[in-house]
Amino acid sequence: MGRIISLANQKGGVGKTTTTINLAASLAALDKKVLVVDADPQANASSGLGIDIKKTENTIYEGLIGQCTPQEAIHRTPFENIDIISSHINLVGAELEMVQMENREKRLRDLLHPLQDAYDYILIDCSPSLGIITVNALTAADSVLIPVQCEYFALEGLSKLLNTIKIIKSKLNTRLEIEGFVLTMYDSRLRLHNQIYEEVKHHFKELVFNTVIQRNITLSESQSHAKPALMYDAGSRGAVNHMQLAQELIEKNT
Repeated sequence: MGRIISLANQKGGVGKTTTTINLAASLAALDKKVLVVDADPQANASSGLGIDIKKTENTIYEGLIGQCTPQEAIHRTPFENIDIISSHINLVGAELEMVQMENREKRLRDLLHPLQDAYDYILIDCSPSLGIITVNALTAADSVLIPVQCEYFALEGLSKLLNTIKIIKSKLNTRLEIEGFVLTMYDSRLRLHNQIYEEVKHHFKELVFNTVIQRNITLSESQSHAKPALMYDAGSRGAVNHMQLAQELIEKNT
């Protein structure tokens, strides 16, 4: 049964979508079958994996409100071993529609459960908020992977996210655990980045991945070509870092 991992942080711009896309590609390159679930109305993970979001029917929105089956929500990406449940701006409206629904916090869990046996990993790219869609993602997940940008203010919002995880674990999803914290946009030449790494490591200890995602222009360039860095420039620092992260993740779960 596939492991469901939500990539979450309510602070925007920390690298959630970049990490989701490139971790998926790296896991796929290591012969793992991956499903990416784009739970962000901006749909950047969808477009970053070569999906034309303007032409796509049966997105996560239709799946959550019951207009399509879980299987109908899945789309093939141009990349081997990676499928996706894509997103759409309509997902913003789902927040309002789901308020009146029964078991509204568990809609995504019910959508993904029939799909787990077909995949090794299901990665959920969460939006930078702690609304009902993100609550759904955390309720559906086995664990949470938290990207942390190497900036001081990125640390300030972690307590709110951790408190939300604690509440969901106690009330909605008792199996939820923290997969780990991964430092993103890291530059070893900057004293601040090294200080933040040490502070996060001191505070969260073994929950911090040894792999750090270094600042790398290829990660941005590859997204403009709708490709993961591994398919754009396999030798780039960004591609290598995410491959290391994937290997570390697999080792943690074996």
